[in-house]
Amino acid sequence: MAACKFLFRYSISFLKLSTLRIETCTPSLFFPGHRLLSHTSGFKLKSYQRPYASIPAAVSVQYPEEEEDNETKQTSVRDLIWRNSNDDVSSFMKMERRLIIDPYSNSRFPYLDKFKTGDTFLTSREVLDAVEPSLMELRKERFRNVVNNRTYSVCLVVEGLSDAGNVSAVFRSADALGFQSVHVVALDSRKRYREHRHVSMGAEKWLDIELWDTTEECFEVLKSRGYRIATTHLGMETVSVYDMDWSQPTAIVVGNEGRGISEEALKLSDMHCSIPMKGMVDSFNVSVASGILMHHAVCDRTTRLGAHGDLTSEEKQILLAEFSLRHSRSSISIAEEYAKRKIAASPKL
Repeated sequence: MAACKFLFRYSISFLKLSTLRIETCTPSLFFPGHRLLSHTSGFKLKSYQRPYASIPAAVSVQYPEEEEDNETKQTSVRDLIWRNSNDDVSSFMKMERRLIIDPYSNSRFPYLDKFKTGDTFLTSREVLDAVEPSLMELRKERFRNVVNNRTYSVCLVVEGLSDAGNVSAVFRSADALGFQSVHVVALDSRKRYREHRHVSMGAEKWLDIELWDTTEECFEVLKSRGYRIATTHLGMETVSVYDMDWSQPTAIVVGNEGRGISEEALKLSDMHCSIPMKGMVDSFNVSVASGILMHHAVCDRTTRLGAHGDLTSEEKQILLAEFSLRHSRSSISIAEEYAKRKIAASPKL
């Protein structure tokens, strides 16, 4: 009993001491960007909440330059996706994009080596020279590792998904496995995407997302870029994903959770593929199926090509610049200031 009383008293004393320490500590030691404000009821911390869940918020303590401003939070990628505004989503892509991608080229890389700011352009090298000094070394190393394993040769198409959680999970899998390009066709749900923001953990910030009103429009553009369209299907005339050559430019299409792939998609696609099932069930959840498909594509490409990532040195540098600009709004401001100094230093004609 004496021991119990001692533990109880110790716990209360420790709690009081911990509270006292928290109140007397300088908040900037723990949360850079937070400031102490006076209030009639005492002191209060003003915090700038991120639009992500707890884990990405914790990462912002390790990488204080990741803080996002209010405008970014109000017009996040997740909101624009559910508004189905392709123009708005494209605004999250910073480097200039090609109007046409040559279907006969070995590359489907969409960016030009140009970042427009005001009346001038910066190259990817200039963007990196401007922004990289403001980034922590761990962050820069992370960007380099990600870019080395990225590809545009295989992309993912999600058609008519109605569950926001599934879309989030698909985005996260695409990012984790190195697929940079994702296409979203005619989402038929108006659920608020932020209800499931914790699932994707901000993965969509680092992906190139294109939105389409119709399947026909999406497939037409993908074919013009040189992709073969492979729809997932449970029918008889399908090819096992294990028998496919994933070194060829391929767009993987996954369908609605309940209805599956639309008849239009099946008709317009170049091939139907399936994941062999060994149990009593005949299908996977759409986000699970997407993960399996992409993971096998990575394995097959690594076996055939020696690596999944296939960007050239120039393309890697451009994508590094793109990621550096997407990193935070302050990165854009730094690049803009660099451009102003560049113009000022240019000889007057």
